[in-house]
Parts: sequence; structure tokens; C-alpha cells
Amino acid sequence: MADSDATPSPTGQEPPRRLWIHNDWVEAEGGETFPTVNPANGEVLARVASGDRADVDRAVASSREAFQSSAWGGLDGHRRGRLLSKLADLIETNADELATLETRDNGKPFFESRKVDLPMVVRTFRYFAGMADKIHGETIPVSGPFLHYTQRSALGVVGCIVPWNFPLNLASWKVAPALACGNSVVLKPAEQTPLTALRLGELAAEAGFPPGALNVVSGFGDRAGTALVEHPDVAALSFTGSTETGRLVMKGAAGTLKRLSLELGGKSPNVIFADADLQAAIRGATSGIFYGKGEVCAAGSRILVERSVYDEVLEGLEARARKMTVGDPMDSGTRLGAIVSETQLERVLGYIQVGKDEGARLLTGGVRREVEGRGFFVEATVFADVEPEMTIAQEEIFGPVAAVIPFDDFGDAVERANQTIYGLASGIWTRDVGKAHRMAEAIDAGIVWVNTYNRYDPASPFGGTKASGFGADLGFQAALEKYTRSKSVWVALD
Repeated sequence: MADSDATPSPTGQEPPRRLWIHNDWVEAEGGETFPTVNPANGEVLARVASGDRADVDRAVASSREAFQSSAWGGLDGHRRGRLLSKLADLIETNADELATLETRDNGKPFFESRKVDLPMVVRTFRYFAGMADKIHGETIPVSGPFLHYTQRSALGVVGCIVPWNFPLNLASWKVAPALACGNSVVLKPAEQTPLTALRLGELAAEAGFPPGALNVVSGFGDRAGTALVEHPDVAALSFTGSTETGRLVMKGAAGTLKRLSLELGGKSPNVIFADADLQAAIRGATSGIFYGKGEVCAAGSRILVERSVYDEVLEGLEARARKMTVGDPMDSGTRLGAIVSETQLERVLGYIQVGKDEGARLLTGGVRREVEGRGFFVEATVFADVEPEMTIAQEEIFGPVAAVIPFDDFGDAVERANQTIYGLASGIWTRDVGKAHRMAEAIDAGIVWVNTYNRYDPASPFGGTKASGFGADLGFQAALEKYTRSKSVWVALD
């Protein structure tokens, strides 16, 4: 295996600057690189190879070779599961290193990377390791003298494109089930956060995955990403990112009619009824929007509050937001890390200004902060008296900005909750079980949390509707639908 020549990271490790193709570090064909930056201080962590169409061609050819080989394509589910279990063990063993890389590359607090993200990555690989030998078809009674059964088989090469907010976690949501189902994978991480994905490729080789089973091509979306979307030898593509980019991906994939799954943006309602445990609801709403710096597709960015408890909830949200400590993401006391890039920081600040200009009342936050004179930080921000048609209530900000909207009754709550193009996630806070179930049915979203928020499990499918996309990550059945095909076999008995 070729040695990496990247700039050493603060962990003492050397994150690779090259592409990971066929279980080796290789330079991009064009020799181009780009910097990946620590958003907490603006310093370059490493220069990373910038893949292009030629590099995607190499990676896809390698993955296709693996899929057609006995070393990978010929493995039974039991042996695939053992490899996935071994990879889970290696991720767990290297969790401190991976969490540090994630925090340095993304800017999220280390406790989130280490205590939330990495355990979920490990659980995801272990869950789908257990799925690998449980993929089967059915025997179906049909008319006439026939034996009829179905077979489930892998698709081939699967392209996975992941965003920068949960680089390794979302990679695991796609890579683990795709591999468990017997596909080979080409993973394209976001250009802002490529380091943990590249390290994942190296760990997969260490676990025993053969060359080509998992390739990782870093680079930009309009080059490496587009090439992967359009590639004729990619049988399926799973994409997580913005709705705008998702539309482009859908157009690009149409030419080859590949199977497509899109997990896109959100503007999720977190609905607090007057009969809720208000302290629990306030805590849940706070974490629902400020966890991950608000750079979460399922963030509860629209907090809908019944009018009779509106002032009380506003007071609680403001108090808790003021306690969200902005600081060095590696410090244990930091609760709000750095926005992933200066470009994203400017976007968030722009939305805050629009909120003020359109008449929303700024309760707290709304200003840029620096730590020791550096970094891309913004305070936890709460807007009150937000009207449903305001920009900050309609467009995905992807930052720590809460829009608090009052409502009058159940019907008004439903109307305002659904007053968006998105349909990813939602939250409901009430002590009334019947009301909770009625609201869960009425909200047009793929995920509904009741008296909790931001809960995930590898067994639970995650996906949305409307402008939030289609298809789902995680879940046994969702994985079968995304990463296998069904074949019907008719056998004449007469």
C-alpha cells in the first residue's frame, strides 16, 4: 500500500491526500488537489486529491471488477457479514482518531463526533453485518401447475454521495447496507469533509475487503459527483444533499435510468402543544435545532408553539440558547462548534439579516463569533413572532437559527406544520396520546418524533417526501429496496 503524503493532522495521524482506489492510494489523473480546512481556525488540515471523470472511471471499473469476482461478488452473505463486523470493530478501535478527524474537518464539537456519531457508525455496520446472510426471496402460490419463487440479488456498482454535515455517519448509512447486499461501492464525500471517508476506505482494506469493494473518490460535485451520477456502469446511486443539487442529480441519472434514492433538504416542524411537558419540550426543541450547529437535514428549525404557552416557551428557548457555549470544538465544554465553511457562515448570517428585515423579532444570537480571533462561528439564534410565509420559515438555513411560530389550535398546527415544500422530519410534544397519533397522521413528513427529537437507529428507515426526496436510508426493508433487485422464476411442473 502506498504511503500517504498529506500534511499531518492535529491527531498526529496523516490523513491521506490521494484517492482510495483498488485498496491503494493513487494520485488523481490530473494531479490536482484542494485544501480541506479546519473551520474552527481557518487552517488547512491537508491537501486532498481532486478526482475527475477519469478517476471516477477508474474507481467504477475497479468496483465492477470486484463485483464480478469471486473475491467479492462470489462471497456468500455470511462471509460478507463477517467482513462488515470486522470493519465495525476497526472503526470502534479507531474511534478517537476518527472523531478527531471529523471534528477538525467539520467543526462540530468533539463530544458529538465521539459520543454520538461514531457509536452510530459502529452500530450501523454491525446491524447490516447481521442483515447480510438474511437476504432471500419468497415462494409465491400462483395459478396453474407452476412452482414460483423470487430471488433477491445485488445490483452491481453503487454510487454513494454524502454531504458535509455528518461525513462518516451518513457514509455508513449508505455504504454498510450496499455492501451487506453484495454490491460494490464508489463513495464520493463532500469536498469540505473528505478525511474520514478516505480513512474508511483504508480501514475496509484492513478488515479484509478485497480491492474494489469500496473505493473513495474525493473531489467536487460538478466534476467527480457528476461523473458518478452519469456513469453507465453505476447501477444505483444514493445521494444526500440539498434539494437544489438533488434535482440536478435526478436529471443527470435519467440518461442511464439507474436506480436513485434522494435524501434532500428539510424545514421540519417541532410542534409544542399547551398540554405538553413544557420543560421537556423546550429542551427537545433546543437540541432539535442547535444539535450539530443546526447543520442537520432533519433539524427542527420551525418551532410551532400553542399560543397559550407561547411566551413561556419563548422564555425557555431564549434562556437555553444563551447557554449554548460557542468555542473550540475540541473543548469538552463547547456546545456549539464552528460552521463548516466561511461560505456557509455567510449564508447563515445572510438568512439572519433577512429574518430581521422581514420583521421577525430577534430574541438572542444572530451574530458572528470568533474563538481566539479565528474561525467560522455564529451564536445560537432564536427568532420570535415568525410568520409562516417568511423566508426563514420557508427556506432551509442549515445553521443554528430557530424560527418560533405561534398557532391557535390543532387544525392551525397541522396547517402551519405542512406549510412548506419539504417533508423530512417533525416533532410533536403533548401528553395527549390520541392527539399525538392524530398529529402524526396529519403531518406530511417521513419521520415523526413524539415527545423526543433527533432519535436514530439503524433498524429505523430515514427518508422524506415532497422536496425532501424519496427512498430511505437505514432499515432492513429500505435496504432491500435500494440495493437489491427481485427476479421472478416460474418452473413448469407438468
